[in-house]
Amino acid sequence: MTDKVNLAQKFSLFSEHYSPKIAGELNDAYVKLVKLHGDFMWHHHDHEDELFLVVKGALRMRVREGGAEREFLIHPGEFIIISRGVEHFPSAEEETHVVLLEPKTTLNTGNVASKRTVHELQRI
Repeated sequence: MTDKVNLAQKFSLFSEHYSPKIAGELNDAYVKLVKLHGDFMWHHHDHEDELFLVVKGALRMRVREGGAEREFLIHPGEFIIISRGVEHFPSAEEETHVVLLEPKTTLNTGNVASKRTVHELQRI
C-alpha cells in the first residue's frame, strides 16, 4: 500500500529506548524507528549491513574494525552505515531519534543475546 509516513508522528507513538519499531518495508528490508538514550552494547551482525539516520539528537557510534577503535558523532540529517561484521557500540547522551534501514533478518543485538534483544518487532 502506498502511503506517506510522518516521522514526528510515528516517533510520538512510543517512548521506550532501544526497542525498534517497524515503520515501513522496502524490498527485503525494514524501515525501523528507534529512540536511543544511554549506552547500548558492543555487538556485530554477521550477515547484515545497517544504516543509522539521525532525525533528532546525536548518536555516538564507536566501532572496532581492523584492530582499531574509532568514534563518530552523527547529528540530525547525517547517517552512518555499519558494514556486516563490524563491531559497534551505539550510545546517546540525550534522547535521540534514529531511522534504521536494515534487512528483515537483522536482530537488534546482533550476535549478543540479552534482555534488550527484541525478537518480535512492533509495527507502528
